[in-house]
Amino acid sequence: MERNQSIQNRKAEHIRISLEEDVSGRNTTTGFEAYQFIHQALPEMDFNEMDMSTTFLGRTLKAPFLISSMTGGTEEAFKINKNLAHAAEERGWAMGLGSTRAALESDSIAHTFQIRKYAPSIPIIANLGAVQLNYGYGLEECRRIIDLTEADALVLHLNTLQEVFQTGGNTNFKGLALKIEAICSGLDVPVGIKEVGWGIHGELTQQLEGMGASFIDVAGSGGTSWSQVEKLRASDPLLKSAAEAFADWGIPTAECIQEARQNGYKGTLISSGGMTSGVDTAKAIALGADLAGFGRSLLQDAVSSAGNLIQTFSRMELELRIAMFGIGARTLTDLRNTPHLRKRQ
Repeated sequence: MERNQSIQNRKAEHIRISLEEDVSGRNTTTGFEAYQFIHQALPEMDFNEMDMSTTFLGRTLKAPFLISSMTGGTEEAFKINKNLAHAAEERGWAMGLGSTRAALESDSIAHTFQIRKYAPSIPIIANLGAVQLNYGYGLEECRRIIDLTEADALVLHLNTLQEVFQTGGNTNFKGLALKIEAICSGLDVPVGIKEVGWGIHGELTQQLEGMGASFIDVAGSGGTSWSQVEKLRASDPLLKSAAEAFADWGIPTAECIQEARQNGYKGTLISSGGMTSGVDTAKAIALGADLAGFGRSLLQDAVSSAGNLIQTFSRMELELRIAMFGIGARTLTDLRNTPHLRKRQ
């Protein structure tokens, strides 16, 4: 009971800190500002005939957007997840859940991750820290997570530095590759891998694909820095002081996407980490991503109402549509293959 309460307190603190404090990485960006679309004044297309739809995990999305894994485990988190689910269902976005370990360890909070009834048609991704495979979790627990959440896939997140800076964190990442491979081959739903804000480099994407990962979320730097979040939670003055040195740590999101494709990664690639607009999304897809994931930039709206989220989602969709129109890309395939993106001089 004490352990469950500790997890719930941590989840509540993460929400509060993300809403109230500046936890963005410093002296680092997503890298998207280094790119510019070449405007096409005569696109030879009808703005109303554009198609932004795509498929993911066997389901149709109206646009290539994903709500990144954020929260769960408290009643406030349940409210946030319900609002996110309602908005995602309305606008046809995919949705990731926060780490579902807490749901297995406490029946009383399992409902905070159970949002399928609010979002029956969209892809839902359950979530577990990969390091938990070294702390008693295995294929059976992963199956239970899928059953509990009615998710279409499981994502295993990699959060090495967060665990180091987190009081009582799980820091044994030794031998995880073989265990991840076993989950990928043994689970009945697709398994993906994601970072939490420090990025996945190109060579590792190819390795993860060989291990059986069905999709990869690069979650690069330029957005939330979990070393800064945990710095604000830390009671150990040594950890708190050391965390400051890692405010600029990580691989920029744009760089992660390019590296993945340059290293031959052929699977579904999700761009998250500091994404804030539909124009960011257009650049990410033009660089090689399939979907764009949004996290903390949605949190304030998610706390208030599904209606506010729907307005924000609609704005991002419109921004993407206008960016595509501006370069003459009628479909996402056209956008992915556009010759009209260049590095700024």
